[in-house]
Amino acid sequence: MVAIAGAFFAFTLVLPSGVGHAEPEPTVKELKAQATKLANQLEQLSEQFNGLKVRFQQAQRAAQVAAENARRQEVALQAVQQKVGRLAADSYMKGGVDDTVAFATAQDPQAMLDQAATLHFFAAQDGTEVQTLAQAMQATQRARKAAQDRANQAQSLKSEIEKKKKKVEALYDKVRGKLIDRAPGQLASLPVTGNGKAAQALRLAMSKIGRPYVWGAAGPSTFDCSGLIMWAYQQVGINLPHYTGSQWTAGTRIGRDELQPGDLVFFYADLHHVGMYVGGGNMLHAPQTGDVVKISPMGGRPFAGGVRVA
Repeated sequence: MVAIAGAFFAFTLVLPSGVGHAEPEPTVKELKAQATKLANQLEQLSEQFNGLKVRFQQAQRAAQVAAENARRQEVALQAVQQKVGRLAADSYMKGGVDDTVAFATAQDPQAMLDQAATLHFFAAQDGTEVQTLAQAMQATQRARKAAQDRANQAQSLKSEIEKKKKKVEALYDKVRGKLIDRAPGQLASLPVTGNGKAAQALRLAMSKIGRPYVWGAAGPSTFDCSGLIMWAYQQVGINLPHYTGSQWTAGTRIGRDELQPGDLVFFYADLHHVGMYVGGGNMLHAPQTGDVVKISPMGGRPFAGGVRVA
């Protein structure tokens, strides 16, 4: 956030102070440069957040799996408790009282398993059922804790990125309010060669030219960069995640000289921007806040690689 703070400081320096001689207003060129810089930072945060949502969903699924595993273990526990209880009752009838009886009649078997002496007792038993039960209960407990920890971590990161997003968006809106640069000047009827699913997805995406970029949006009226890709391919029966990092691994990696219409093109070292190759060194993409879905030259960003999904 040092770079963001620096951008904000630099921006405030050019605003009129209201005291003494007013500083000169920034030129349109300077404002565009500031807007581009801040929009790039916002897009990075946007794709981090998209990736975070994917990881959060994975954590939620892990928690569900752990909970189901716990339920199965509880059923197994009841069955083993009954078996051990019969053995304990037989031992008691013969005058013996040991840890087996205590375990079979315990209100909280897990609490007993947490005691080192009890674990030592079970480790010394010949019966595999009791040992398996102890191990399974401990594994379930660890799985539940791990799943909960992942969910908590994802939620914490989500909150942090949302805070950062609001800061950058506020800065960008100050600059964007002084700019008039919203004319795509392009036609969705631009011919696209090919009949495969990639070409079909590109044609559908081109029908969205002129629609606004909105952070976190995936259609049908507004989009962010990975949301446009996800929406277009979804229409032709291909499900992609709403995250550039996952879209990068969703197909076959290809070089720049191999690109065909509809292939995905990625930019920057952290892959935080993606578009669809149109041809002639151009791409269709949802660029940034304050802009619209449009066709742009690929040369304006550092090219990271291409991916063929279909």
